Amino acid sequence: MASILAVDDSASMRQMVSFTLKGGGYQVIEAVDGVDALSKAKGQSVNLVITDVNMPNMDGIALIKELRALPAYKFTPILMLTTESSGDKKQLGKSAGATGWIVKPFNPDQLLATVKKVIG
Repeated sequence: MASILAVDDSASMRQMVSFTLKGGGYQVIEAVDGVDALSKAKGQSVNLVITDVNMPNMDGIALIKELRALPAYKFTPILMLTTESSGDKKQLGKSAGATGWIVKPFNPDQLLATVKKVIG
């Protein structure tokens, strides 16, 4: 079973992402911000990271850069989940190493379809 690290400072958003992914047959590890996510990512390997962009302590862009610096996460797909649909943020995410982008509020079927496309 593929495991996914879901990172969001909003508990309700984490629950929604987690519920959707578990319904799709994935194992989900939740993290409350980039710092939490980084320590969880270092303790185990996951098949995919889905991260919010705007978070306290360490935002999604910084988290992506930190993960890409780890050998185990050089090629792990990372999706950004955010309300920001501006081209600037997308560009920042891409240059940090993000694989793709999901705009909130997301459609559960669309989220699962995107995840399937990225990790099968």
